[in-house]
Formats: sequence, C-alpha cells, structure tokens
Amino acid sequence: MRLLIVTDAWFPQVNGVVRALSTTRQKLMDLGHDVEVLAPERFRNMPCPTYPEIRLALCTPATVGRIIEDIQPEAVHIATEGPLGWATRSWMRRRGLPFTTSFHTMFPLYLKLRFGLPERWTFRGVQRFHAAAEATMYSTPTLRALLASHGFTNLVRWVRGVDTELFTPGARAELPFEGPIQLYVGRIAVEKSIEDFLRAETPGTKVLVGDGPEKRRLEKRYPAARFLGTLRGDDLVRHYRAADVFVFPSRSETLGLVMLEAMACGVPVAAFPVQGPLDVVGDSAAGVLHDDLSVAIERAIGIAGDVCRARALEHSWDQSVREFYDNLVPFGTRELTGELT
Repeated sequence: MRLLIVTDAWFPQVNGVVRALSTTRQKLMDLGHDVEVLAPERFRNMPCPTYPEIRLALCTPATVGRIIEDIQPEAVHIATEGPLGWATRSWMRRRGLPFTTSFHTMFPLYLKLRFGLPERWTFRGVQRFHAAAEATMYSTPTLRALLASHGFTNLVRWVRGVDTELFTPGARAELPFEGPIQLYVGRIAVEKSIEDFLRAETPGTKVLVGDGPEKRRLEKRYPAARFLGTLRGDDLVRHYRAADVFVFPSRSETLGLVMLEAMACGVPVAAFPVQGPLDVVGDSAAGVLHDDLSVAIERAIGIAGDVCRARALEHSWDQSVREFYDNLVPFGTRELTGELT
C-alpha cells in the first residue's frame, strides 16, 4: 500500500508522538509498503507560541492538496490536529475521500494549563476534528473512556509498542551522582508536572533528560537536580540502565512511551495513579502508583528488573503496526482529483 501520514509533529522534535509515527512508518516500509510523511518541513513554517521547537506549517487545503495529488496515496492518516491536520481534513472532505486519525496529545489540558481555557471548550473543537474521520485510533482503555465521554464515537484501538531490541537490560552504567538515581525522561514543560518530582523528599539524585521551555527556570530553582539535555539511542539507554527508578510525574499523558522504555531496560516506574500510568503500569508489579510521589519512588526502588522487562515485552511493535495497518481505510476506486459535487 502507498500510505500518506500527515503530522504536525515530526523530526527534529523528540517526543512520543514522533517516535510512535516514525517507528510505525519504518516497520511498514520493512514490510514492503510505501509510506510518505507530510510534515511542516515541506512548507514555510513558524515556531509555535510557547513551544518554539514545534513548527507550524503555513499551508492551505489547496497547497496540501497539490502534494497529495503528486504522491497519489491509497490511504491517508492524519495524526495531529494542527494546521497540516486541519488543511488535509478540509481537502479530503471536499473530495469525499476517507481518512483515519489518531489521538496522541491532551491539547485541551495543555491549553488550560497555559492559557486558562476551559477543557470543555477545546475538546469540542478536537472532537469535531476527529468526527470527520472514518476511524480515530486510541492507545489505551482509559483514553478510550475519556474520549467517549467527550462524544467520540468512531474509536478503534491502536496499541503502542516499545523497541525491546534497543531498550534492553544490561550492565549498570555508572553516573557521577549520589544514589539512588531517580530518572525522568521527557519534555521539560509545565504540563509534565515536573516540579512534583523535584519537590519530592527522597534521598539520592534527581536526573532529568530532555529539553523544553521550563528547563532554564527549573535548573535555577532546583540546583541539586541534574539536567542533562536531550539524549538519544545508546546514550539514552545507558542512562536508563543507570537509574534505580524511573519517575513519571505527568498527569496529562495519553500513554507515556518513556515508561515502557524504562521498563524494557529493567527499571521500575514511580508515578501518580492517573491516565497513562494506570494503563502502562497498572497492577503489573513493574512499578508503584501512589498519590504521594515520594512514597511511589521509595516503594518502587528494588523491584526486580525481570518483572519490569516482562511488562514491556507485552507491548510489541509487531502487534502495534498490525493494528495500525488494519485500521486504515483505503480509497478503493475513488479519484484524488476533482471537486466533490
């Protein structure tokens, strides 16, 4: 199949959405499919307010449509609700062509935290966006229930996988910090609730891997913590292996792929009992969920690495890619060109 994935989130961004889409694309290509990506880099673009590393494409349905006609895909998947997503949605609808979408990010909550907008207002717009799709893919049962409560009716499951060949247990890496090492990996941003982690009264060293708009402020406010910036590949794996516990303070995740990466390396998770951790950790014994993050951290340290690894192995990329592919809706004999009459 010749597939087009439309996404406002793509490289050089480093986040769970980009990792999920890029891995899915590569796995499909390995299976012989032709997968094109339509991302902001193909257009003039501008930085997103408060998130300068996110680029917003300056596009219209017409400019997007010309690219789609050149690519001639057999199916289109719209992954994000940004300018590219809305322009593609408009162009596809005018031609009566089916497409699928996926729900990755809790933008209604982010907008509430940053600008004070009521979640119910922005959820209406998000629900309207996805209602035009033949199917909207969700990652966890908890997310499905939340979306259904906001009027989503076209929901299909798309589990997420973790690269268990890259993220593996191994010899413990030594970091020049006092233990126990408490590790966070992800964006340094307000919606990640990182200060709940930094305020936790626990012995040892808090190590944060990632970048974002809150990094400079938090570095100054919490000088005992170690902010290492963005790490990738083997270097990231080495830091996972150095950790005694992986701390996931966010209350706004649809999944939390980094928890699976940590568990795949044999590292237990400490988190709040909220959406994301409830599905990834749950009652698996691979971590501890508690309303007091300090308690979760202290209780998670010492959980056996093989228990954590076993939980991660339940989330295979083979299953993930198979579900994604089965959810797609090909055009069939319908033409890409010409206006809907």
